[in-house]
Amino acid sequence: MAEQAKRPVKITETVLRDAHQSLIATRMTTEQMLPIIEKMDKVGYHAVECWGGATFDASLRFLKEDPWERLRKLRAGFKNTKLQMLFRGQNILGYRHYADDVVEYFVQKSIANGIDIIRIFDALNDLRNLECAVKAANKEKGHAQIALSYTLGDAYTIDYYVKMAKQVEEMGADSICIKDMAGLLVPYEATNLVTAIKSAVKIPVDLHTHYTSGVAGMTYLKAVEAGCDIIDTAMSPFAMGTSQPATEVMVETFKGTPYDTGLDQDLLAEIADYFRPIQEECLKSGLLNPKVMGVNIKTLLYQVPGGMLSNLVSQLKEQKAEDKYYDVLKEIPRVRKDFGEPPLVTPSSQIVGTQAVLNVLAGERYKMITKESKAILRGEYGRTAMPFNPEVQKKAIGDDQPITCRPADLLKPELKTIEKEMEQWKQQDEDVLTYALFPQVATEFFKYRQAQQTKVDVSAADTKNKAYPV
Repeated sequence: MAEQAKRPVKITETVLRDAHQSLIATRMTTEQMLPIIEKMDKVGYHAVECWGGATFDASLRFLKEDPWERLRKLRAGFKNTKLQMLFRGQNILGYRHYADDVVEYFVQKSIANGIDIIRIFDALNDLRNLECAVKAANKEKGHAQIALSYTLGDAYTIDYYVKMAKQVEEMGADSICIKDMAGLLVPYEATNLVTAIKSAVKIPVDLHTHYTSGVAGMTYLKAVEAGCDIIDTAMSPFAMGTSQPATEVMVETFKGTPYDTGLDQDLLAEIADYFRPIQEECLKSGLLNPKVMGVNIKTLLYQVPGGMLSNLVSQLKEQKAEDKYYDVLKEIPRVRKDFGEPPLVTPSSQIVGTQAVLNVLAGERYKMITKESKAILRGEYGRTAMPFNPEVQKKAIGDDQPITCRPADLLKPELKTIEKEMEQWKQQDEDVLTYALFPQVATEFFKYRQAQQTKVDVSAADTKNKAYPV
């Protein structure tokens, strides 16, 4: 048999972002990251994903860190490696749609502070919600990677994803990511999907999945054989479970094949040794729950992401209605269908899950409807792949006119107003964006920062005034 041409698969490392977001609620500190950067920089990764997603909120809220400062420190340490972030389209890193001027400014500042690759996605796969961010990334000479949120359902055929991939390429994306947030893509389906997308577009294809359902390593193998260019993996102490497959395992899998990554296992072992005590510390403190490290096959049965399952359990516990768990699991696909079959990812997963719980507990469907459910049915989040159930929509929004345009078209520029509102706290341009995304959390952080600076100033003054013996 003729030898296959070499086509090394590239690796995007997620240990500094999605891995700890998935396993320890995004609690890894900058201080824990910095000592290992020099070694990670020598690996030869395609990119290191280290920012965006929940890192921004968690840094401010729980770690009392400036996320922009973290990015600058990581950029200073990673001299040879591209840095990547996750960006929720018109939602940026927050939970509502922002005006275009805020989206443009955020992209500009992210790239100026050191981001090379911006992975942009929309929870509903409404491409209109990605346009502004993609144009901004192109303008700033960043790499715009558009992610297609992967899910299952009547609308989500291979043709659906191929059509989207072509549109994304035309929009100006530099690469495409198949973003399988719930671990629903099974191995042979990955072969079919990647083959179809690769034959339709010229730009590179990246696959991102989670180990939640237990098939992710096999899915990567089949995807790479089918032509996938990049896979997302995590260093072993923070891999598997609700995180990604382990970097070292995938490197070993492709060793000696045409897809050989060429990465050095000895160097990777040293990096794993660095993260292992951090993982052990998290297990000891309870921050890392052994439950999220296993396989949950219900993910495939109910198409519900792992994080959403644990949310449901706690909601039912609070209501002393744990016996209703399976009723809720059966209700989720029905609510999802009523809501136009959106992919279940932030924020649609929370909206659908909560509504399903209410439907079951009330004993009558849509007796109570959350304001977020009303917003989705009003079109505030954008267009879904399938139409809404008209009866449910009518019940939720009455005679209100649903939004059919791109939701952000209804928003006035808001950057100047935001800047005025928070000017007493502004120490750097980026503070305006921090405040725009999380006004209350940012204000608390700014107060904390000010108090710390005052402390430092006072102790510096004390030192100056002390008389030292000569």
